[in-house]
Amino acid sequence: MTPRLPRGEYERGKGAGNKRKLHALVRSDHPPGLLGYRGGEPVAWCSIEPRERLGALSRSRILAPVDERPVWSIVCLLVRKDQRGQGISRAMIEAAVAWAKKNGAELVEAYPTDPRGKRMPDVFAWTGIASAYRAAGFVEVIRRSKTRPILRREC
Repeated sequence: MTPRLPRGEYERGKGAGNKRKLHALVRSDHPPGLLGYRGGEPVAWCSIEPRERLGALSRSRILAPVDERPVWSIVCLLVRKDQRGQGISRAMIEAAVAWAKKNGAELVEAYPTDPRGKRMPDVFAWTGIASAYRAAGFVEVIRRSKTRPILRREC
């Protein structure tokens, strides 16, 4: 819920409150993303929806809009730990782009981490790793932080 709510509202709703909000969002007419399955088991999650539904992005100095073009934003990409390193991130990115296109998007934007070293703690990689997006055809359009590029791909 972090990119959808102002920080204060997110903090007040931590735990059960935010969980209820997420459940309501999932049941709404605007699902917040995709689940990835392997062998009938959920192994990945990718949050993608129109940027205008993600208020925190507009309030961010680093992730502020690049231009006026309407974009769909990938704000979260998680792969279960025992499934990492098998191409699931790229598959989820491809599925997210296809989902966005099916729902009218022309451009998808992502805000992954671009690690400076060989390894980084998993907790900092919840937006995905830049190399997976590049492998899926995303191109860097601006970088306002050493480790957080804004990448885009036409649908």
